[in-house]
Amino acid sequence: MLLTLRSILDIAEAKNIAIAAFNVTTLEGIEAVLSAAEELDQPVILQFANAAHGGYIALDVIGPIMVDMAERAKVPVCVHLDHGDNFAEIECALEMGFTSVMYDGSVLPYAENVANTRAVVELAEAYGASVEAEIGSMGREEYGSVGGGDEEAVESCYTDPDQAAAFVKATGVDALACSFGTVHGIYLKAPKLDIERIGVIREKTGVPVVMHGGSGISDEDFRKCIEQGVRKINFYTYAAKFAGDAVREKIAAAEGNVYFHDIAVWARESMKQTYIDTIRVFSNLK
Repeated sequence: MLLTLRSILDIAEAKNIAIAAFNVTTLEGIEAVLSAAEELDQPVILQFANAAHGGYIALDVIGPIMVDMAERAKVPVCVHLDHGDNFAEIECALEMGFTSVMYDGSVLPYAENVANTRAVVELAEAYGASVEAEIGSMGREEYGSVGGGDEEAVESCYTDPDQAAAFVKATGVDALACSFGTVHGIYLKAPKLDIERIGVIREKTGVPVVMHGGSGISDEDFRKCIEQGVRKINFYTYAAKFAGDAVREKIAAAEGNVYFHDIAVWARESMKQTYIDTIRVFSNLK
């Protein structure tokens, strides 16, 4: 069942939960996401980060597969382009049937980010799709070592609530990725989350807040962030790491030949379990 980001986040808002947004790079990854969501009967966001993962598989190869499998899923699924940074890539995803795109102009000057994001919103409207944008910074290069370093420099990376409100008003986005202490990838130190900032941003902007860099956050902190208004949480790195660990253990224990299809199945099984555990936390399931 294919839905837009706006519709799927309306479900999250009604239930005071967050929707898990899992990046995929393989068919097995797509299967793991959808199987986990269907087993728990929960909505999910299936997404592809071309900027980060385009070297593994091309957007125009995996994109149509994502859309087709989402359409046939038994639960609501949004198919989303993660961190799109140019108009051609975004239009390509929309043409394939993606129901949501993210325009990431966070590294640009504010006025340019606003102008480009507004253009993406106009483009997406023609396809009936939703738009997520980003303001603030969640790249490791801006933070240095996560949880440490120059406190003033770290503070400057956090999203300013008043600027966020102005940004949403000027662009008309459906969801906003904000910086409040998370970064992408594996944390080098414990993240320093400004959870109260989430609530202020949510109140001032009136749109759902998106958490990027979800891997490595404690269950307790996830729940606190959701309570403050986070409605979409991106999660991939640790699922991929755990799957790699599981495959390594299986290979070490195996007798005789190990075939590639064995590796694919082991990885899929591990990722599915990680996704089940993650969705349970985000959806407040027992």
